[in-house]
Amino acid sequence: MSLDCEKLIDAARRAAVNAYARYSGVKIGAAAYANGKYYSGCNVENASFGLTVCAERAAVFSAVADGAKSIDAIAVYSDDVEPVPCGACRQVVAEFAAKDCRIFVCKGGAVKEFSASELLPHSFTLSEDKK
Repeated sequence: MSLDCEKLIDAARRAAVNAYARYSGVKIGAAAYANGKYYSGCNVENASFGLTVCAERAAVFSAVADGAKSIDAIAVYSDDVEPVPCGACRQVVAEFAAKDCRIFVCKGGAVKEFSASELLPHSFTLSEDKK
């Protein structure tokens, strides 16, 4: 199976519906594509803000829990804001991003595309020969 960008974005949009955004009021969904499968996640907020999990990390961790070692693409979706990944999410994406990983940032129908290295050009990663 190859990446279907519309399916990836739709999975992120559908995941946003389940977000627990009691504090920010901003529902965000994400979907990661790895090993020919789509994995979704949403933001889950907590009164202790440090325990909040962003949608991007939820989706990536779901893929890793299923055995994925490399993420080929990720879409982040919100109806309310342009959901550019935060620093923690950028680092997690960088850790698992395939060399040509594409990141789609979607606000409603507007879509912007980035590479992982564009979002975090100086990430903490192992050298290529150690990956």
